[in-house]
Amino acid sequence: MKPLFDFLVKLCILSVVLWVVIFTGLKPGSFDIHSLFVAWIMVAVNALTGYLLFEYAVDKASVIFTKVVFGGLTVRMLILMVLIALVIIRHMVVVNDFVLSFFAFYCIYVIVEILGYQKKNKQKKNTA
Repeated sequence: MKPLFDFLVKLCILSVVLWVVIFTGLKPGSFDIHSLFVAWIMVAVNALTGYLLFEYAVDKASVIFTKVVFGGLTVRMLILMVLIALVIIRHMVVVNDFVLSFFAFYCIYVIVEILGYQKKNKQKKNTA
């Protein structure tokens, strides 16, 4: 359970750092905070879901691992695409701010998710 806790701590620290950078680095009024928040929450939940699926599947058989991790990735991407389309079509956000922040957050959080996978694999190898 320790890698999950470490992942959650890293996710929280990264989120705090990103929001501090956003509030200190950008001029007030130059961005729509609601658009950034919607993008951030979507990406953070996606990364957390991906890691939890990996955590569930890591000790399973190879076939189950592949189905859970890659099937989960496919389902998560489809859900994200639907949510992005819904948010943009319903004009819930400023599109430019949302899209740019979504890509930025996604790139950063994917790296943290992959590092979490590597740490879990390293721990699994050390115990074996």
